[in-house]
Amino acid sequence: MPAFSLTTHLRPYARRLAFAAAALGLLLLGTLGLMRRGQSDAPAAAPPPVPVRVARVEARDVARQAESVGTVRPLRDVVVRTQIDGQLMRLHVREGQQVARGELLATLDDRPLQAALAQARATLAMNLAQLRSAELDLQRYRTLIADDAIPRQTLDQQQATVEQLRATVQGNRASIAAEEVRLSYTRVRSPIAGRIGLRNVDEGNLVRVGDADGLFTVTQLSPITVEFTMPQTALPVLQRLTGGGTPAPVQAHARDSGTPLAQGRLLVIDSRVGAGNGAVRVKAEFDNSGGELWPGQFVTVRLQTGLLRGALAARPAVLRYGEQDKPYVFRLKPDNTVEVVPVSVLYQDRQQVVLDGVAAGDQLVSDGQSRLRAGSRVSVPIATPTPRT
Repeated sequence: MPAFSLTTHLRPYARRLAFAAAALGLLLLGTLGLMRRGQSDAPAAAPPPVPVRVARVEARDVARQAESVGTVRPLRDVVVRTQIDGQLMRLHVREGQQVARGELLATLDDRPLQAALAQARATLAMNLAQLRSAELDLQRYRTLIADDAIPRQTLDQQQATVEQLRATVQGNRASIAAEEVRLSYTRVRSPIAGRIGLRNVDEGNLVRVGDADGLFTVTQLSPITVEFTMPQTALPVLQRLTGGGTPAPVQAHARDSGTPLAQGRLLVIDSRVGAGNGAVRVKAEFDNSGGELWPGQFVTVRLQTGLLRGALAARPAVLRYGEQDKPYVFRLKPDNTVEVVPVSVLYQDRQQVVLDGVAAGDQLVSDGQSRLRAGSRVSVPIATPTPRT
């Protein structure tokens, strides 16, 4: 009788267990394959719409503008200096005051000139007395010469004396006029209408003709001008604008904020082009009755060079550039998808762009273009009306 072996006895059960495990593994693999196949056959979820902002195309008249940087310059800016040396006795105006032409500004010590004028008048009176005496003698000599009582030479000498005294009297009167003019210089008057600047001297100081700074400045603020430069290529347009009957409008804006400051008109262009920069200087005039512009101020100048009537305008942000820098826009369709529309740029500035290839009322994407392509679905936020207070 053979010996009992546990290994031999369990071997059939081990085979059955291995077969069952293999069958279970095949079943699991099949189930997993079916699940993956079902997942691959399911449709992919649509991507969410891209949030964008849009701008509407408007048909309106658009002014073509040329932009430059200008400097505000007064039409007249006078440094008030004295025309004689003397002590400043009184200032009749204050700093920042608006004065009229001919208004009294300051007074100098006039006592030396008053004395010189009195002396000139006394000299005139003395010479007039001598002239009258010489004229009387001349009349007597003419009577005596008729009777041959005196020689002819005596009459001729007296005639010369009278003429000499008459010339002396004329010189005395000229001296008096000169002293009166010098005396008028002690009263300093404004040569123009304008605004008084900061004073350079105080009352009691000795002022001289050669003082470079003068007493103060008088600056005309209204009207005022702005000087700016334009490239020489703009000369035909500038000549057309200055040659017309109606001056071309010019706007001045603040350099930092872009706030409109004043509305003026083109005045004149320079007679030559700058040799160094190839630019021509241009001057515009502004009424400036409210003092919006100040001498020496830097402003942004916008010159209207033409008018596009019925132009299709939109915000500059709608414009995109593709290959070879060809412009295009994303236009919103009724189903909230976008299409790529090639356009032509007719005119562009900081506020607007005039396009060809779109229609009035089209809504163009102005923000969010970087995530778009033709056919992309978008969402446009609804603008909330601002409540009125």
